[in-house]
Order: sequence, then C-alpha cells, then structure tokens
Amino acid sequence: MTSSEYLLAGQVSELERLKLQSRVWEPSGRRLLEEIGEGGDARAVDIGCGVMGWLRLLSAWVGPGGEVVGTDIDDAMLAAADRLVADEGLGNVVLRNDDLFATSLEPASFDLVHARYEITPLGRGPEQMTTYLGLVRPGGIVVLEDPDIGSWHFNPPAPALEQLIALTVEAFRRTGGDWDAGRQHLDLFRSFGIEANVRAEVFALAPGHPYLRLPLQFATALEARLLSFVRAEELEQLRNDAEAELKEPGRWGTTFTLLQCWGPWVT
Repeated sequence: MTSSEYLLAGQVSELERLKLQSRVWEPSGRRLLEEIGEGGDARAVDIGCGVMGWLRLLSAWVGPGGEVVGTDIDDAMLAAADRLVADEGLGNVVLRNDDLFATSLEPASFDLVHARYEITPLGRGPEQMTTYLGLVRPGGIVVLEDPDIGSWHFNPPAPALEQLIALTVEAFRRTGGDWDAGRQHLDLFRSFGIEANVRAEVFALAPGHPYLRLPLQFATALEARLLSFVRAEELEQLRNDAEAELKEPGRWGTTFTLLQCWGPWVT
C-alpha cells in the first residue's frame, strides 16, 4: 500500500479536514479511554494517525513513563503531526512511516492499538484486524472507530448537502470502502474470537459550526474521483447550492454516528 492508493492522501484540503476532525471527535476518544481505564506507563500505537488522531489523547493516557507511536503512510500528514508533537511538547510520542499491510512495527509490543476511520476507506476489515492483533500484547486492547452514516443530517433539510454526502459514500464504495463500516465491528471482533464492547457518539452541530462543511470538504478532496461518475457542471452546481444552504439562518445538523468498539486480545 502506498500513500497514492489512499483515497484522500496528500492534499492540503485533506490535512485541514483531518485537523478539524480530530478536534471534533477528541472528547469522544477521551470518554472511551476513561471507560477503558488507567493507561500509565503503557505502550500505545495510533494506526493511521494523520495529522493528530489520538496522539494527544494517548500521550496523556500513557503518561510520562509510557510511549505512543503514531503511524501513517503519507509524509505530508506525518510532517503535520510532527509539528503538533513539537508544539505541544508531547515528548512520549514518536512518529513512523508505516504500511498497515506490510508493517515494520514490533509484533506483540503494544498494550493498546487504536485505528480510527481506517476500515471505512480501505474496506479490508479482516486483513486490518489481523495486523492490529499481531501488534497487541496478549491481554492488550484493540480499539476501532468507524462511522455509521445513518445520523448524518441537516436541519432543515438541505438537498444539495445531502446529495454531496451520497456522492461521497459512492466514491468510497467504488474503491472498496464502506461508510457504514462501524456497523460491522462487533462481528469482526467476534470472528477473531473476541467478545467486544461498543459505544456510540453523535454530535449536534450548531449553526455556523465548521464541521457542517464536511460534505463540501469531501467534494473538494474527492473531486477527481467524483468526476469519474458525475458531470463537472453538476458537481459545481451542487457545491454552489450547498454553500447557499449553509448560509441559510438557523441551519444546523448532526454528525454521522461514531461507533467505538474495543476488546482484549487473549491468545
């Protein structure tokens, strides 16, 4: 797997989207880690950390005696993550360029393995889970986070924004991805003999919240892919209409549902 094979890799617009994504979903990650319990002196890895991922959360969770490894296959994302690590003084975090499907990370060396939105674009759940379980120590925890699209709506209804969501889902599907990957988590864990836990998070986005623009951000990041099955003038019209919908007074929305699934690896 190379960075060019990832649907959204290497774009400035994607780096900005990932920064916002991490800020929006950070509270849900913090709540999950509180439920998992203390992580002092643990060793954790954030697979596909992007520009932030769980790096800040895991750095606090493992404490000064622990270590966090953040991996990605895209050098631009790792460079942005490196700036975050330096700016925030996360001295227990190291970054590595690593291929999920040909990992060079030490096997059975982590107390916690985390992967957010990794199955969604890649759609190779069993292969990915095999890698995660190969990295976690016996008794360690694997955490998966992926979406369920069912709650992603605008109020009042916004036809253009909703159509951009549908096009995004289709772009992922055509490359093997799955925007409802979170719904498969429990079955995926169970297929490896793990009875996992699951919880869900949804956020209401007030008028003017920047995350309301997510369908437009995807339309930019995925433009080349979208133009393989949507006419350019149609896509441009949808963008214009979506911008107008977001400017309507009182427009608010709800995010997709983030499904968080976790369980211990017992050999």
